[in-house]
Amino acid sequence: MQATSSMRLQFADGLATVTLTEAQRDNPVDGDFARDFKRVIAELSDAPGLRAVLLCAEGSNFSFGGDLKKFYPERANLAPIVRSWTSDFHAGLARAWQLPVPIVAEVQGWAMGGAVSLIAGCDVVIAAQSAKLGSAFAQLGFSCDSGSSVTLTARMGVARARRFVLLAEVLTSEEALHTGLVDRVVADAQLAEAALAITRSLAAGPTVAYGEIKRLFLRAGRMEIEAQLEDESLTLAKVSATRDAQEGVAARIERRAAVFEGR
Repeated sequence: MQATSSMRLQFADGLATVTLTEAQRDNPVDGDFARDFKRVIAELSDAPGLRAVLLCAEGSNFSFGGDLKKFYPERANLAPIVRSWTSDFHAGLARAWQLPVPIVAEVQGWAMGGAVSLIAGCDVVIAAQSAKLGSAFAQLGFSCDSGSSVTLTARMGVARARRFVLLAEVLTSEEALHTGLVDRVVADAQLAEAALAITRSLAAGPTVAYGEIKRLFLRAGRMEIEAQLEDESLTLAKVSATRDAQEGVAARIERRAAVFEGR
């Protein structure tokens, strides 16, 4: 078992479980998370006998996404922070999507922003009935990152994914099911059992065939993943330097309505 400051990796009988462990902070996506995720995925890439991965989180919420409390005091100088965080996180995501085994996401409570993109990039997404999935990028004056333009489009289609991000929508589990963002909704009390059952089923399946199926679907209908991730990173770094982005972060932390100036 390998553990980092923000997640834990366990491996048994071909099944790897990656658990987000900062429940007291609602599992934020920050610099430590990005570095830890990159490292854990690198370990999985070299793990002998790997046949399936379960991604889950401790606590009542999967993740609220980017840690605005860390952004707030540095809001006038966000571009270098964004470039640093996304450098690690995007590298981990690019490798995670290309793991030649199925990845199952188990989602409870709230999942927001970059965490939703992480979930959407998984092969099977199981959500609790009470789960809510949302995009807050535009509400904060940010463009999207974490592969959102790739994974959300792959699951929801271009028009629906664009609307989801532009309008900063929050979807119930049933709404997310209807858009294709999640694959199955189960009762809250059955979430862990259902997610583990389907991951075990996949781990017992034809691993090589699964890997080739994933590769073919990644290749079909997608632009170069690495190029899109880099574009997202550079775009968010540019947008984070605007007055509106600084105002969006400040307004959220100060618990007031944001006043955007369009610049």
